Amino acid sequence: MKGRTLTPLMGNLPTERLEPSFPFIQCGVDYGGPLFILDRKGRGAKLIKAYICLFICFTTRAIHLELVGSLSTQDYILALNRFIARRGKPYQIFSDNGKNFVGAEKELAAIFNKTKDISDFLTNNQIRLTFIPPYSPHFGGLWEAGVKSCKYHLRRVLDSDDFLPLTPAHFLIGRPLTAPACENLTTIEPTRLGRYERVEQIRQHFWQRWSKEYVSELQQRTKWKDNNEDITPNILVLIKEDNTPPLNWKLGRVTEVFPGTDGVSRVAEIRTAHGIIRRSFSKICPLPVQL
Repeated sequence: MKGRTLTPLMGNLPTERLEPSFPFIQCGVDYGGPLFILDRKGRGAKLIKAYICLFICFTTRAIHLELVGSLSTQDYILALNRFIARRGKPYQIFSDNGKNFVGAEKELAAIFNKTKDISDFLTNNQIRLTFIPPYSPHFGGLWEAGVKSCKYHLRRVLDSDDFLPLTPAHFLIGRPLTAPACENLTTIEPTRLGRYERVEQIRQHFWQRWSKEYVSELQQRTKWKDNNEDITPNILVLIKEDNTPPLNWKLGRVTEVFPGTDGVSRVAEIRTAHGIIRRSFSKICPLPVQL
């Protein structure tokens, strides 16, 4: 129960990490996840479990990512084939003792030994698979750090706490409508433009009409057309809360109002028994009796 583990001197870096070579000649592989992806096979869609297969170069520490659907040996071999097709065939791959990696070694060996031609070719060009000791993740600290970095950046990319709204333009053209574009071509004669510039001019004409004809319709006021009431400081008000009974609404006194660019105030600062808060006018009920 109180046994102390051994803490030997930290080993030196492996020679594979110190030899200059092309990227991914010596590399490590590990899995990260699980994560959920949207499956669009067949009718409807549902969330299914998937994993990230990470390949990391020992020399340059470059990372290659593949998405796999399960931890099976077959999916790992498919990911390995895609990796080789993109980055080239490695000389040696290091990994932990996961069953999918061990199974892949046995299955690859069976495939490679089927024919004499393949066997002769792999005699000089065979990919070596090397496994670290079982239950020793610190032996694979390089790819463990790669998985950690991948998860960190993946969370940042998928984080929705940014200040950019998701608009229809993101689905239509892949970017906001206000993204930088080419120069204004709407006033130039079409005969002076090339094919690409003419297409861009037509696009600019479309968005010009959209801003003049369609957006102007959205700015029409169907209600709240008059500004008959206003709130001034020192007025006693009742603060409306949607999920609270009216008898439990807070009382407060207006200390300051904040006019907009058009000179109309729409937000007020209110002092209550529990501190100072800010509310929009739509949540403020002025009391008829002023004290």
